[in-house]
Amino acid sequence: MRRTGDIGLLKVVAESGIASGVRRIEAVTGAGAEAYLGQLENTCSEIASLTRGSRDNLVDKVRGLSDRNRQLEKELEQLKGKLASLQGGELVGRAVEVKGVKVLVEKLDGVEPKALRDTLDQLKNKLGSGVVVLAVAQDDKVSLVAGVTKDLTGRVKAGDLIRELSARVGGKGGGRPDMAQGGGADVAALPAALAAVPGLLEAAL
Repeated sequence: MRRTGDIGLLKVVAESGIASGVRRIEAVTGAGAEAYLGQLENTCSEIASLTRGSRDNLVDKVRGLSDRNRQLEKELEQLKGKLASLQGGELVGRAVEVKGVKVLVEKLDGVEPKALRDTLDQLKNKLGSGVVVLAVAQDDKVSLVAGVTKDLTGRVKAGDLIRELSARVGGKGGGRPDMAQGGGADVAALPAALAAVPGLLEAAL
């Protein structure tokens, strides 16, 4: 290269900071720049085909799909919340008594961990007086939540119960006397941990 003009087409492809006040700019030139732009053209055409649009309305198509995806995710969360509520209504009859206290311990399926607290509140209201422990195993992770109605927090603390259960599934947890959350990574240990709840409550009561 004898002149700057010999560089031909130049396309900046990256920019990064390498030190305080120092930026690094990376670019391709000449035939490399032409190949890079050709690849971008191919990518745009492929995206346009997938979105059933054209390169002229590509941004609008992608924005529309993104908005629709967010809406569907919101609707899915609402449906999962309704599913958790329905399961909660069916579960009340499974409560057992430990020293005169109603105790409900369940592992829920098809319920997002974030929906556990709402389901817990519904079950506590339906029981009126009692202790509720719920669990979800998802993506090799255990999520736990425990609730104790106000009249029983002087005898049983949800935080203490969750700390013990979380430890049994290889994790940590805690919270208030009436509501606590936790979890761990030992999914295989969950059945035994839940089975231990009546015994733990019997000792506490």
